[in-house]
Amino acid sequence: LSDRHCRRRASGGRKMTVKRRAHGRNKKGRGHVKRVRCASTGKAIPKDKAIKRFVVRNIVDASSMRDIRDASAYDSYALPKLYIKQYYCIEAAVHQRIVRSRSRTDRRIREPPARFQRR
Repeated sequence: LSDRHCRRRASGGRKMTVKRRAHGRNKKGRGHVKRVRCASTGKAIPKDKAIKRFVVRNIVDASSMRDIRDASAYDSYALPKLYIKQYYCIEAAVHQRIVRSRSRTDRRIREPPARFQRR
């Protein structure tokens, strides 16, 4: 490899430059991690590398919910919600804008972005 891909060590040897501190994973001491399926592409990816999203949705859309509420015999019937944990591979998450690429300095920021307030 050329010198532009490597960094000099104090001992005189060369070390490859690293883009991410944990190589894009959250493994830390585990030798092997089970794989999960991407919700978008179906690709098998290590669970610690996958982008995880917990989705809480209504079972029916808003217009159908209004029809059900009008036709219901009960006054205040709460329709159940759908709780899904979804895993995405990096390529699908970037493509669907679930995550965005960040600059070299911004990649060091480890706290999650501010969550929006629900009314």
